[in-house]
Amino acid sequence: MTPFDLQRILIDELPLSFLYEVAFRASLAFIAVFLFLKCSGRRGIRQLSLFELVVILTLGSAAGDVSFYHDVALLPVVVVFLTLLLLYRLTIFAMRKNKHLEAWIDGVPVTVIKEGVYEYISIKKLNISSSELLMELRQRGVEHLGQVRLAIIETDGDISVYFFATENVQPGLSVLPPEHRQEFKIVTHSGLYCCVNCGFTQPIESGGGVHCVRCNNDIWSPALTHRRAT
Repeated sequence: MTPFDLQRILIDELPLSFLYEVAFRASLAFIAVFLFLKCSGRRGIRQLSLFELVVILTLGSAAGDVSFYHDVALLPVVVVFLTLLLLYRLTIFAMRKNKHLEAWIDGVPVTVIKEGVYEYISIKKLNISSSELLMELRQRGVEHLGQVRLAIIETDGDISVYFFATENVQPGLSVLPPEHRQEFKIVTHSGLYCCVNCGFTQPIESGGGVHCVRCNNDIWSPALTHRRAT
């Protein structure tokens, strides 16, 4: 073997005309995946559940093989696509008939914020960091947790946020990254502070260092009271 052989690197022993077949195979694979998404009734990737994402990844693997490898025939790949579509339809039908199966495959919505504080036990069970959750909240126009009546992570990974009415906004923890909010173990000024771990709010005297009665954390941030901009 000759190192840095451009013929081998670019196309190996195949003729240049094989590139036309690659384009044809890739087009068929693209159409097959597109048709699968259309048949599944989904309008976007954000709507995909874990189960559907697994199916799409499997389709992608089959589509990649048939696109690039000259010794992969088309008809067996078509059978793979049709089999996956059939299994998908059967699984969806079974999930509609059995709610326990649906919950096991798709998961269930998880409440992560309730009445302006974290449901931190639920958050611990999820594979999501607090920084990811705060980012999602910021993108939905949240300034602090006291503006949020309820936040639910849906089965597709998206987050639904329900706000307090403007007059009912409570003091709450800032959702800014730590470098943009003050945090203390020993507070320097008396006032209302929020636990940075769970969002619990309580007054703390100057010079005080206390543990949160809800989660035993000892780091606090000044509570914000701003109403939500509309």
